[in-house]
Amino acid sequence: MWVALIVLIVMSLAGLAMLRQMGTGISVAGNVAFKQNATSTADGGTEAARAWYVAQSTATLEVDNAANAAQGYYATWNGTWGATVDPTQFNWKTGAATATVGAGAADTAIGNTSQYIIQRLCQNPGSIQSNTQTCSDLEDDTSRPKGSFDYTSSPLPPSFKPYFRVTTRVVGPRNTVSFTQVILN
Repeated sequence: MWVALIVLIVMSLAGLAMLRQMGTGISVAGNVAFKQNATSTADGGTEAARAWYVAQSTATLEVDNAANAAQGYYATWNGTWGATVDPTQFNWKTGAATATVGAGAADTAIGNTSQYIIQRLCQNPGSIQSNTQTCSDLEDDTSRPKGSFDYTSSPLPPSFKPYFRVTTRVVGPRNTVSFTQVILN
């Protein structure tokens, strides 16, 4: 009888261990699903940032000021107005814009909130044509017109376009945080 009781206790402990193992697996799978959902929601924040960026004039995009910072925009990459390159160190409470259009807004019912910042990849505010300006990977469109075989003519005047980095942060259920970054031109 004692042997049967000991075997029963061992089997009960093994059953509890297996049950706990299954619960952990389900919990991990749930956390992965929340992370994937937050990452897919980041597209809505990126689209909201792109819509804001496209609607702005060149003069607005050259200015690094508090009004633009309130919209989540920074004309420099070097930390002016609290914008840092590291999204985990950035002050998302005061320096980012919250996405209110697109998939980012639709996922608020699920519990996701999308925020974004846009950083012009230039060292200084102001014109990109300035002699003191340093911009990352300026696109220089000096190609000849298509179909032109006249190699004696000069190329087209350069048309510089700076790059912009959009960082989107999504905060969701179960303390899920997801970051994405895209480059716009």
